[in-house]
Amino acid sequence: MASDRDATWPFRWDLLLRYRYIEIIALWEGRLTTRHLCETFGIGRQQASKDINSYRRDVGPGNLQYDKHLKGYVPAPAFTPRVTAGLADEYLQLAARNNELANVFESLSLGLGNIEVLELPVRDVQAATLRPILQAARRQRRIDVDYVSVNNPDREGRIIVPHTLVYTGLRWHVRAWCEKNAGYRDFVLSRFRGEPDMMDSSPHGAGADDAWQERVQLRLCPDPRLSPAQQAVVAADYGMSDGELAIETRGCLVPYVLQRLQLDPDREPAAPAAQQVVIANPDAMRCWLFRG
Repeated sequence: MASDRDATWPFRWDLLLRYRYIEIIALWEGRLTTRHLCETFGIGRQQASKDINSYRRDVGPGNLQYDKHLKGYVPAPAFTPRVTAGLADEYLQLAARNNELANVFESLSLGLGNIEVLELPVRDVQAATLRPILQAARRQRRIDVDYVSVNNPDREGRIIVPHTLVYTGLRWHVRAWCEKNAGYRDFVLSRFRGEPDMMDSSPHGAGADDAWQERVQLRLCPDPRLSPAQQAVVAADYGMSDGELAIETRGCLVPYVLQRLQLDPDREPAAPAAQQVVIANPDAMRCWLFRG
């Protein structure tokens, strides 16, 4: 595992990036092809094939096996991460195209000094749980899952049709059609239990999720209780134009955006200097607060 290895790796850093990418894609998506490497790193198919073969020979012998049916490499039953930590967060950060590469490739020394990044708790997600969810989302398939929540801590069976993974800045959830509720809901990834069972296809994909498809514009402005000079400072901080900042998001994601900004359209901050910004169009936001 990456955390157990010495900081000095026996590979060039560009190769190490590709080896780690190979492990992450194979482990969490369950299928790796040369196309993955070609499209991500801008290399030819011959080089991609060479990288996969050298990984299998020199880095993780026995980790990958070729599946003729899937036409790609799949993780062997005894797969053991060699250049990654084997954490779901590595794949999820990669999937989100997070620019903070250190969150994914933590052992690389990029020479960036005088920078400190807050370390937030990583919520545990098992490969056996995440992989079927990703596959079902890509194929628009139904899956039978066990799920727990704070309100219902006992395992509860659900049949869902996932379509998109969402990162709120604090946790990951999957947007999915829920047959029990006959509607689209958000399910926190770390609250699934066991391994989902893949089922048949479903008509309930992202295209039928109205709250997902609808684009909403959240408008922010400086708190009007601030002095004109203070409002000018806040407007410059947020890069506002004509005293407003427009943030576009999906309707069902409005609650998460407001949580990140620590804004509540139904509550005015006690002190204007504490929040500094307010929602300029609160009525348009309220209708999304308690939708799934």
